[in-house]
Amino acid sequence: MPGDGSLAGARSSLFSGFRVLGLYSNHVPHALRYHQKHREFYVVTAVGKSFHTFNVNRLGIVAVSNSLPDDITCVAADRMLVFAASGRLISAFARNKEVVMSYHGHQQEVRLLLPLGEQLISADSGGDVIVWDVQGGDVYLRLQFDPMTFDVSAMMHPSTYLNKVLLGSSQGALQLWNIKTSKLLFTFAGWSAGVTVLQQSPAVDVVGVGTASGRIIIHNIRLDETLMSFTQDWGPISSLSFRTDGPPVVASGSPQGHIAFWDLENRQLVAQQRHAHRTAVAAATFLHGEPLLVTNGADNAIKVWIFDQEGGGARLLRSRQGHSAPPTTIRHHGNDGKNILSAGQDGTLQSFSAVHERYNKNLGHGSINKKKEQKKKKGMSYTELRLPAITALSSAVTRQSDWDGIIACHRGRAAATTWNYQRSTMGAHHLQPPGVRRDAVATAVEITSCGHFAVVGLSCGRVDVFNLQSGLHRGCFGDEERAHDGVVRGVATDNLNQLTITTGSDWLLKFWRFKTRKQEVQLKLNTAPAKMLLHRDSGMLALALDDFTLVVVDIETRRIVRKFAGHHGNINDMTFSPDGRWLVSVAMDCTVRTWDLPSGWLVDCFLVAMAPVCVSMSPTGDFLATAHVDSLGVYLWSNKSLCGPVGLRPLPSDYQPAVEMLPGVTADAAEEEVTSEEADDVYQSAEQLGVELVTLSLLPESRWKSLLHLDDIKKRNKPVAPPAAPAAAPFFLPTVPGLTPRFTLPTEQEQDTQSKVLSAGLLSQRSEFSSALDSALQSGSFDRPLCLLKDYGPAAISVELTCLTPEGGGASSLLLAFIRMIDSMLARGRDFDLAHAYLVLFLKLHLQSVSQDSVAMAALVDLLPRMEAGWAELQASFDQSLCLLSYTKSALL
Repeated sequence: MPGDGSLAGARSSLFSGFRVLGLYSNHVPHALRYHQKHREFYVVTAVGKSFHTFNVNRLGIVAVSNSLPDDITCVAADRMLVFAASGRLISAFARNKEVVMSYHGHQQEVRLLLPLGEQLISADSGGDVIVWDVQGGDVYLRLQFDPMTFDVSAMMHPSTYLNKVLLGSSQGALQLWNIKTSKLLFTFAGWSAGVTVLQQSPAVDVVGVGTASGRIIIHNIRLDETLMSFTQDWGPISSLSFRTDGPPVVASGSPQGHIAFWDLENRQLVAQQRHAHRTAVAAATFLHGEPLLVTNGADNAIKVWIFDQEGGGARLLRSRQGHSAPPTTIRHHGNDGKNILSAGQDGTLQSFSAVHERYNKNLGHGSINKKKEQKKKKGMSYTELRLPAITALSSAVTRQSDWDGIIACHRGRAAATTWNYQRSTMGAHHLQPPGVRRDAVATAVEITSCGHFAVVGLSCGRVDVFNLQSGLHRGCFGDEERAHDGVVRGVATDNLNQLTITTGSDWLLKFWRFKTRKQEVQLKLNTAPAKMLLHRDSGMLALALDDFTLVVVDIETRRIVRKFAGHHGNINDMTFSPDGRWLVSVAMDCTVRTWDLPSGWLVDCFLVAMAPVCVSMSPTGDFLATAHVDSLGVYLWSNKSLCGPVGLRPLPSDYQPAVEMLPGVTADAAEEEVTSEEADDVYQSAEQLGVELVTLSLLPESRWKSLLHLDDIKKRNKPVAPPAAPAAAPFFLPTVPGLTPRFTLPTEQEQDTQSKVLSAGLLSQRSEFSSALDSALQSGSFDRPLCLLKDYGPAAISVELTCLTPEGGGASSLLLAFIRMIDSMLARGRDFDLAHAYLVLFLKLHLQSVSQDSVAMAALVDLLPRMEAGWAELQASFDQSLCLLSYTKSALL
């Protein structure tokens, strides 16, 4: 197909970014703030170019900020605003989302922020310390330091020290400055080690100093006297926090992920929390007046610890954590499409919910079998007991309530592990193939549709079958216990457990009988396959080859039915749509391509900034999930075809896809463009969708159904006894006679000569509806009288229609005007129920008068065909719907 230049750079027609799962924190220390009105603590963590706000009580996400141009390097918060620095720019956020002020002035990257009342103090890597006016954004003070002699590495405001700030340096010295007078008040010599943390203690004049050598110094800055010091054996001090709810304890964080708790009264180590985080502890902060500690780290985790253990120890109260290393495999679990299994390079297996974060599960890290290798564990470290990262996994929900329903193979190990989704733990079995070489590695796994068996392919060419309930080995494929001459690249089983399909690096695709494990047929491929995926419902088998092409094989005819070429890099993963119509593939060329199997064409393609390594489509077809290189999250893309009609057409071979921003990291400029574009194309709903359709009014049924039963209602509501007159009425206000009561005051002449006989002009005064109806007959627009009738109640409508005749104060022309109004309502097809209800009441009241008026009678006769035609079309639709409903009910029975 020739190239079409008009298609170059077009956006994806099928998928649009929705949101990212599993991103909670990075290496930037968190900021803690207290909301006076809500009486609740909130923790702010940076995630790339934006920050997230969580409430500490439930660790539920409250807000996600707008994106900044660069990654956030530090965050700080006061009572009203959240400050975030990205590069040389500092931004102030209101309501945890919107940028309300930007501060420009730094020439180097900002790495420290300190809110102080109406001022904001910032320090960059070039030695500049700037004091900003928060409201106006002006520079209040600028201090310049030589990074070679005093490199600012920590900042703190000493409590009760007005307009004072304490600066720490990487050379070890401390300086106390007055930011109002711009004077250096005192210089502390330091402790021959760089200052990493400065923290105010609950006692006035006493601060905690953390150094790069691992020392913690409790120092009195008024007397320049060191009160006590502690030494941490885990490297530099990454964070310090003092407990304020009673016990005199200070917590210190380390780059190895450990947290130490020091008793200031007894001057000793009281407790320690080892492996609190998998990476360095970015920040640890005690909540004011509560026995809770909030920590975050670069392992993508936020944790809340509670101190209720004997001896002053802490336990984990709640946490939000994702992968600390990029995911390697993602697969949807179950048939509802709500849960995504994700295996990361950190060795953990997690389940992310597409509905809400509270449904997330962490199945943990695989470990060595304790019973069989108890002797080998002696002297082994904590990390040596863990299994390597998962390279491939398969899951089934058929029998997951009875036994393990997930199987996974690990990097460099021949044994496959089982996992239990419901208990969120590692399973009971290590599926070790018997008699294999030591260098053999499990490369592919598959669980049968019945959930009873697991098929494991190895790098030595073996394909073994295990029973998932007992973990026993049930046999091998091949005559000499070898299915392929090379590495097994993929295994699959069909819906009925009759067929097993394997492929390997020997360029062969083989079909086996599952029960007898005998080979039926084999296909020779053009090159070695890298991945294999079977869509069980349609019987389509997709193979990704090493020459960057895709082939689709029909397992019924055992023939190649489709070949796709277009990727310019290794194909990392692929997935089928639920109906088997589309095949979505991702490759190292950073493209996500959608192939239409019936037509054999590429129908959608888009680029992403980071190469996708795995992809999975929801069993319901609503979302596409992707994981990318050097990214810790799982990204969801919504399927546009489920929301409305999507026009797909074959894309040319020279198609140039456009770059789609990953969900959650959209730039501000793109958001503004989308917003303005959507504002221009806002859809305006029509008043009437079609000529053959009718529209009912939005009025309640009591406003028009009661019109036919007004006599019965009056008879039912008739009082038993006549109302009794009051003993003495205080006064009476004169009113103007007519349907609409109006009060009037007599003039001076009328006070002298008042007549007891009313004139005919006062009696013949028309109501507002009658006047509007008369005017509408002249203009031809009956909107005004119709609106008046809609505002009236049933009793008022009856009175208005009664007064249309000359006997009631109206005129014969009003009868014709009312019929014309009903005719216009039926012609437009709007207020269908009101038109019939008003006409029935009108004929009930004035049928005799209309029959004596030839003009009104002729208009009424012309109205009859329109009524019959409208009701006939409506009745036909009713009959058709009732017929389909009856047929459906009979088919189900």
